Amino acid sequence: MKVLWDKIKEALVSALPITLTVYLIALLPGFSFNLTELICFTVGAVLLILGIGLFNLGADIAMTPMGSKVGSGLSRQKSVFLLLAVSFVLGMLITVAEPDLQVLANQVSSVMNGKLLIYVVGFGVASFLVIAILRIIFNQKLSKMLMLFYMLLFALALLLAVNENLDLLPMAFDSGGVTTGPITVPFIMALGVGISSVLGDRNSQENSFGLVSLCSIGPILAVLALGIFADNNLSYTVNYGSVEKNIFGAYIENAAHVAKEVAIALGLIVFFFLLCQIFILKLKKRKLFKIGLGVIFTYVGLVLFLTSVNVGYMPIGYKMGQQISTLPPAVIVIIGLVMGILVVLAEPAIHILNTQVEEVTGGSVSKKSMMVGLCIGVGGAIALSIIRIIFDFSVAYYIIPGYFISLALSLFVPPVYTAIAFDSGGVASGPMTSGFILPFAIGVCVALQGEGAVLRDGFGVVALVAMAPLITVQLLGFKAIVTTKIKERRAMKRILAADDEQIINFI
Repeated sequence: MKVLWDKIKEALVSALPITLTVYLIALLPGFSFNLTELICFTVGAVLLILGIGLFNLGADIAMTPMGSKVGSGLSRQKSVFLLLAVSFVLGMLITVAEPDLQVLANQVSSVMNGKLLIYVVGFGVASFLVIAILRIIFNQKLSKMLMLFYMLLFALALLLAVNENLDLLPMAFDSGGVTTGPITVPFIMALGVGISSVLGDRNSQENSFGLVSLCSIGPILAVLALGIFADNNLSYTVNYGSVEKNIFGAYIENAAHVAKEVAIALGLIVFFFLLCQIFILKLKKRKLFKIGLGVIFTYVGLVLFLTSVNVGYMPIGYKMGQQISTLPPAVIVIIGLVMGILVVLAEPAIHILNTQVEEVTGGSVSKKSMMVGLCIGVGGAIALSIIRIIFDFSVAYYIIPGYFISLALSLFVPPVYTAIAFDSGGVASGPMTSGFILPFAIGVCVALQGEGAVLRDGFGVVALVAMAPLITVQLLGFKAIVTTKIKERRAMKRILAADDEQIINFI
């Protein structure tokens, strides 16, 4: 119970800032949040804190060990085909049932068939999970593979422009950001660590990361390919609605729906884990009991978390975006910046990523430095998104230079920083981004540019959130190189000075 209480306290510290910010904005003149909406949001905030705490505890004792054991167990079978086949099916099924992707699919259902989007994205993730595992097996540099696939990605984007369907570009990049959600990230990252420990170069930290980054490319390519053949007369209809008067009924109804989705997602993972347990792992009953308990914590935590986002945060985010558009543009941008920083603190998967990074890198990349880098990157990304909405220009003006800078930095920083950076991009764009920041951005867009501009300007915020850490985390790596060289030079000067002093004394 002490561990659970500690996790809940951590969640309280994480979620309290964004909750207080919403209350503060609601008190400003010109904002018309009624009592029902504020009560609904308050209930959501309480559920959010409990959900994050339970999820983080469950991920620590279940999801991470399961992924690591499955990865190492399959790798020891010396059958590459078995490893790749199981990974493909696992990647496809987990992604199709990923609640974070369901959030996006529900929001774009007026543009295209939401189920079609989910299956296309699932195929993209599964395909690139196989590619990511092949990279570990053959010990290929992540930076080279990223350059190859991003060049292919930009080529498809040009074809999309030729087809006069460029409005689909923001949604395509958003799909890559939301794919790596709260269920997928802990399992896939641990899977990479397990496979790398058996098949990869054990002296290379880079092999422990990179699966999330490559899996984020697959959905973008798949949706871009879908967009090339899609009808170019796409339109978007806002369907957020308003907070119900029957708050209890709204939460119960949504919780039942979310519970089903999360049960499918976790059930698929548990099913594959049990198959591996029967035929490969054969873990002791005590270990299985602990993992089972962790799965229960994860399940309850995710249901509470996603329900709070859907009912308490999404409608408030949309309405806040609409009402905040009456403020001066500079103030709107600053609020977007603050929102980005606070969302990073509230994303449950980010805390898991930071812990794994610190452990794998032996403390050379601390949780504190990772959190600071992600806060700066994500906050800046949302501020840039607001600027794009205000001045009505394509997300391509951010995406293309941003990824070129990211890929250029990968040539100068240690490979482990590149792998961590691209993994961080997928993790940063989690449920709080798609469930609160995206509705917030769409609300601003509807108020300033009209509903017809949402597909072009409202979407894309998740893509920028996913891109920003690629630059900031690699800059941390660049800073580490410079700091190390400065320390080495100072140490060399001290050694030379000591030698000169010894020579003088000898003479």
